[in-house]
Amino acid sequence: MHALHIHAGPKALAHIREHGLRPEHIGVIPGAAGGPKGLILGPLDRFIFGDWLPQSRQPVHLVGASIGAWRMATACLHDPVAAFEQLEHDYIHQHYELPPGQKRVMAEQVSREFGRSLQSFYGGRIGEVLQHPRYRLHVVTSHGRHVLGREHPWLTPFGYAGAYLSNALARPALGAWLERVVFSSQGELPFATGDFRTRQHALTEGNFMPAVQASCSIPFVLQAVHDIPGAAPGAYWDGGITDYHLHLDWQTPTNSPEGRIVLYPHFQRQVVPGWLDKAFKWRHGPTRFLDNTVLLAPNPEWVQTLPNAKLPCRKDFATYGQDLQSRVRVWHGAATAAQQLADEFQSWLLSGDPARVQAL
Repeated sequence: MHALHIHAGPKALAHIREHGLRPEHIGVIPGAAGGPKGLILGPLDRFIFGDWLPQSRQPVHLVGASIGAWRMATACLHDPVAAFEQLEHDYIHQHYELPPGQKRVMAEQVSREFGRSLQSFYGGRIGEVLQHPRYRLHVVTSHGRHVLGREHPWLTPFGYAGAYLSNALARPALGAWLERVVFSSQGELPFATGDFRTRQHALTEGNFMPAVQASCSIPFVLQAVHDIPGAAPGAYWDGGITDYHLHLDWQTPTNSPEGRIVLYPHFQRQVVPGWLDKAFKWRHGPTRFLDNTVLLAPNPEWVQTLPNAKLPCRKDFATYGQDLQSRVRVWHGAATAAQQLADEFQSWLLSGDPARVQAL
């Protein structure tokens, strides 16, 4: 049984049949939100950024939301393999002690400790990320508007209820409550923005930490990050709210193979537009936005062989509670098993067999 499924949009599949897939063909790599599910992509990240992609020279746009932003920023560090190993260790071992007398960990505590983790991880190294000679990092956040402009004990739940109802009617209607704000280290966005209200700001030494923390700040689990330097005032939340799996209108060159392909290591086949779209299955199918995309995802049958027969997920925090050792054992087991995904991708690159590629 193959652990790895390779999916491609129609233009990407035609490209593979004519040219195969080489590192110089890659123009964009997205990193989805999804919390602990992203742990399954660690070995693929280490192979792609540590071995395969360095064989080419073209600029590559790295676009991430939530844990995807953390992954893509990590790819920009000088020794990405060691950095990804550290990210995996830190994420697996994160733990929030339950204060005496409390039944749950409060968002303020999670935000405070997560901010310290980011400072420990990137402190003194932000320049490596922003000045990478090839990689252009784009960190996606969700910026509150009107009622959601500032975090508030009862206005924020009301605002998100309104956002959910508006999004249920039409995804663009979500823009009345939240807008996509992207912080970019270099260059223009590698996707068109006609689908959703969007702003772009420069990613700098002064706003890197708050931008990345905001991109990871799940509403009601972490606090919003307010008033990010260099951007519009207000509350910023997890980039996955507006762009859960980055189902974006990717813009890549079409006159040559170089830089044409969007290579998407993902934890599932479906590319869900926004976090509030999870229940709307009719929005999970492919669109023309993904025509140039090659998506790498675990075989659902292989996932059944992992600990607990599933990917690591955020619910595991509640399942294991304060039993850190048990959760670490399960998550580490899944992350270790995922080496098979990277091994199979490497083998497929050598063979280039288009018969292994399925439609998105």
